[in-house]
Amino acid sequence: MKSRHRIQFPSKDVRELPQDEAYFYLIDEARNKTKIRLHEYERIYQIPGLYEQVVYERLQCQSPATVTRILNLALAQSNQALNELRVLDLGAGNGMAGEELKKHGVSRLIGVDIIPEARAATERDRPGVYDDYYVRDLCSISDDEREEIATWSPDCLISVAALGFGDIPPQAFLEAFNIIATHGWVAFNIKETFLDRSDDSGFSKLIRELIFSEYLDLYQLQRYRHRFSLEGEPLYYFALGGKKNGDVSPSFIETLHLPK
Repeated sequence: MKSRHRIQFPSKDVRELPQDEAYFYLIDEARNKTKIRLHEYERIYQIPGLYEQVVYERLQCQSPATVTRILNLALAQSNQALNELRVLDLGAGNGMAGEELKKHGVSRLIGVDIIPEARAATERDRPGVYDDYYVRDLCSISDDEREEIATWSPDCLISVAALGFGDIPPQAFLEAFNIIATHGWVAFNIKETFLDRSDDSGFSKLIRELIFSEYLDLYQLQRYRHRFSLEGEPLYYFALGGKKNGDVSPSFIETLHLPK
């Protein structure tokens, strides 16, 4: 039986915060309130069912299913199928995206996240979804750690709702991109403003340059409702699916002038 929690969203006069600063209150049996930000994954994952209840039930997040569908649409333009792929799930969290991928069948599924609480939550709530799950900081990964992940021979990179808010830095995404095989598949989602040239953040610049580079062929691009905000307003993202053409070179990275 799923754990149920008493949660409360803040009053309307304090709700209009940046998306990565939005918060809610967790109310215990003594009616004490604990303030938790939506991006405080270390805290949320330790409480069974809390992330699912807030993000997927109350805010109606639909990104795992959407990104998986975009990947399938991209694959439909080739002679490959999802059940043939060895997928690297970057920012795997508590396994929601991995669980969706498993519904469609994948040959192998490898999770990577920077926080141990994510792996612990996955092992607790979704045991067996991943063939292996690594707690790694890809910005400071050693050669041995990189080789350990590469031994799975991943030929697909997927990342759901983890990019662009500092959760996964641009360098970590590029590291994962280079780990998967040449001509491997890539699928992820980003906030709609990240494709706007007025957004000069490091990740926004990376994605725009990558899309129009020789390193990635874009097969699918779709705008969709990621979830609702605390105010009940739709938050729109883009889901992208494409095929890798080669490892990103150091010279390409240098031209982006990404923050360290």
